Amino acid sequence: MKHVDIYTDGACSGNPGPGGFGAILVFKGMEKEVSGAHPKTTNNRMELLGAITALEQLKEPCHVLLTSDSKYLVDGINLGWAKSWKKNNWTKADKKPALNADLWGRLLELLEVHDVTFVWVKGHAGHPYNERCDRMAVEAIESLTEE
Repeated sequence: MKHVDIYTDGACSGNPGPGGFGAILVFKGMEKEVSGAHPKTTNNRMELLGAITALEQLKEPCHVLLTSDSKYLVDGINLGWAKSWKKNNWTKADKKPALNADLWGRLLELLEVHDVTFVWVKGHAGHPYNERCDRMAVEAIESLTEE
């Protein structure tokens, strides 16, 4: 399988409010940027949608190193929360509904296709790709107000 590095970030102006995401896919030194925005959403939804949209760009199963500054995204997978929520009909251990079940479900389906390792990095700490993704997410939000 091919190896692809993916970097993602989500942003929201207000929470909820207008939100955006940015993602960069890197394969053999070539980069592809993807971004998007929604007029009323949450930061966590944008974090998830950034990862989903990036993984959906892949045309065949790949080994992926996905780097994000979202503990919600990274811990949701690495600590097994999302799989547990799904197994329990999208209910958390405290018996409350799991938020963003629609997006977690999409992400889990993609993880059945691709071999993905999730890595957390501190946000706004100078990581070049994370900073770029953040700028892309903010620009996506700004594009909503320009329309």
